[in-house]
Amino acid sequence: MYDAGKTVAMASTRTWLAMAVSGLAVIGAATTGAALAPDGGSHQRAASVMATAAGDPVLVGAGDIASGGPEERATAALIASIPGTVFTLGDNAYPAGRRADFRHYYRPTWGAFLARTRPAPGNHDYLTPGARAYFTYFGSAAGPHRRGYYSYNLGAWHIVALNSEISMRTGSPQERWLERNLDASRKQCTLAYWHRPRFTSGAVHGPSKETNPLVRDLYRHGAEIVLAGHNHQYERFAPMTPKGYANPRGIRFFVVGTGGAEHYGFGKPKAHSQVRNGDTSGVLKLTLHAHSYHWEFVPIAGRTFTDSGTGTCH
Repeated sequence: MYDAGKTVAMASTRTWLAMAVSGLAVIGAATTGAALAPDGGSHQRAASVMATAAGDPVLVGAGDIASGGPEERATAALIASIPGTVFTLGDNAYPAGRRADFRHYYRPTWGAFLARTRPAPGNHDYLTPGARAYFTYFGSAAGPHRRGYYSYNLGAWHIVALNSEISMRTGSPQERWLERNLDASRKQCTLAYWHRPRFTSGAVHGPSKETNPLVRDLYRHGAEIVLAGHNHQYERFAPMTPKGYANPRGIRFFVVGTGGAEHYGFGKPKAHSQVRNGDTSGVLKLTLHAHSYHWEFVPIAGRTFTDSGTGTCH
């Protein structure tokens, strides 16, 4: 298994990129070679993984992104200014994940960061049968065999991108793969992301209990963080068990559906919801240290809401 952290340590030079996309100044970052972790022990793919000058990798992104509106351009400007690996949490190209949606909406904005993006699919991506345009657009970065789930390493962290639009039940191919993948990981710190949130106070989409088998596997293996989108808002929960009980050794859940789509409101706050915002687009920046992490919600220009904090690995 390739280790992005070791690759960074061996790099003797860094190349700083600058480009302009849709009138936005796109500030690149130190580029170093890395690779996605093997899936099922047989598939490895080259990947461009970004690292901070200090050596601690950054993971930055959001979900629910591109529909042709101004706020996705504003979140793209944020990504342009933040070195690191970019995650997406699904619903990448509205309204239906078609080739034209990716071409007209995603590519002119977040498409500038394709080489450093590690995506997850959402329900709107699957409105095109089999999410064909999603898998064609992202290519090998979306994982092997058009499954939509895969893993990679960033420094001391194991990162798992999963697919909430296919079966997640216990014993499903995805759930069995996840169990094997986590068993094989030797990293102390683990982060996972997908589209539909296990916990949310959103008024539009309720909690996705279908994700519970994945959450249970992650909890058993001591995962630190789970990211999701689907509700177009920001929410952070205290660390919890898969059943939603507070536990300092539990998983910290974030909903980051703030990539640019129209905002959703909240219903009654769920237990252990600590921070909520329903009117600010932005990105979540995670700095992944060897035994801990720092999170920061970065709002688009003109907005003031933010959220930040730190946590330790189990």
